[in-house]
Amino acid sequence: MLVALVGRPNVGKSTLFNRLSQRRTAITEATPGVTRDRLYARARWRGRSFTLVDTGGIAPGGEGGIEAAVREQADVAIAEADLVLLVVDARTGATPQDHEVAEMLRRASRPVVVVANKVDAPGVTPLVADLYRLGLGEPMPVSAEHGRGTGDLLDAIVARSPAGAPAPAQTGIDGDAADGEGSADSDDDELGGPGERLRVAIVGRPNVGKSSLVNTLLGQPRQIVHDAPGTTRDAVDVDVEVEGEAFTLVDTAGMRRRSRIHKGLEGLSVMRSLRAIERAEVVVLVVDALLGPVQEDQRIAGFALDAGKAMAVALNKWDVAADEQDAQEAVERARERLPFLAFAPVRTVSALTGLRLVPLMREVAAAGQAFRRHMPTGPLNRLIEAAMLAAPPPSGGGKTLRIYYATQVHTGPPAIALYCNHPDIVTPNYLRYLENRIREAFPLGGTPLRLYPRARR
Repeated sequence: MLVALVGRPNVGKSTLFNRLSQRRTAITEATPGVTRDRLYARARWRGRSFTLVDTGGIAPGGEGGIEAAVREQADVAIAEADLVLLVVDARTGATPQDHEVAEMLRRASRPVVVVANKVDAPGVTPLVADLYRLGLGEPMPVSAEHGRGTGDLLDAIVARSPAGAPAPAQTGIDGDAADGEGSADSDDDELGGPGERLRVAIVGRPNVGKSSLVNTLLGQPRQIVHDAPGTTRDAVDVDVEVEGEAFTLVDTAGMRRRSRIHKGLEGLSVMRSLRAIERAEVVVLVVDALLGPVQEDQRIAGFALDAGKAMAVALNKWDVAADEQDAQEAVERARERLPFLAFAPVRTVSALTGLRLVPLMREVAAAGQAFRRHMPTGPLNRLIEAAMLAAPPPSGGGKTLRIYYATQVHTGPPAIALYCNHPDIVTPNYLRYLENRIREAFPLGGTPLRLYPRARR
């Protein structure tokens, strides 16, 4: 069962969405129009599960620009929904905007529950009666901020829920059906294991085409795309399948230099983007192909690398490049500017036309497998022994390094402990040499590999 929350701006839809889903999924702030894209989260009440959809505030008019795109997203959510919650501010009563939204819902012929939000004190309760004028039945008083009345609202939702109703399927780029979206930015999601969806954060500077890339892979305009930088504000999860591989793509807000980030809403959006990186297994850095990686791209890549994430670089907007045969040169220039991502695949793509997006996702899937890879101890030790014979370990201060054995201590990313007699004389160059030999023997493309010299006990 799909339950859509709709209403005019700043009536508390996102706060109610977070309250009902018991997750801090949507950004909430006392500024109208914070939510723009559709946000999905699963909720459960009295043994029944359903999917919530948060939408942007429906503003009057909205003939063009962002407002029109937000309204289109709300229209899609209403068309998909089995039940619509019309959220109204009980303190202001039914405004002309509320009546406009109510009329839109009547035309859509969807079951509706009027939610009188912001009933935070007994004195507000009598004002709820004014909402009968909307003509959509009895309003339910709640306080999303404090949780008052939300249990009764959840009872009303599950009373309309058919047992076991699944969420709507999404469609991948190759036409195969994928599962419906999961919750965006939930606190209890863990990194996936083998056979589970690969969690991929799509990151980059503003207006480089992150949302367009997600939409093309999904095969529908799931994310709002607009020329204005900063259109995406929340970190939004979308489930998709590409060639049978299951991914959860997390579209994130564009990140700018800290000195150019305004406090408040933009700061919250960037924090969500950084948290999306922390929770991902693979990070796709989207770069404007015509500009190539700039300083801010390097900084974003550094965040992902410090977090130990597998990575791929998508040089987007190749559709407007003057000469397609220059693709390899563009890749080489990108590698020169991102030398610390030597392990990551770099590919020119076009989110607009879909050019090379499927090969990109193949590399993302391979990076995810490498990120989760476990290397057997026996072959790993034979490899280290052969590497030491080919290039003896360094010496220093009268000490000669000897590595006794190696073992993988964790995955995500892979990390190997090198037990030796003198960890203090292991040089970075020798660690890079060993890393290269390990990469030659095991498929680790796309993931960082960490080597830890340790004293043998």
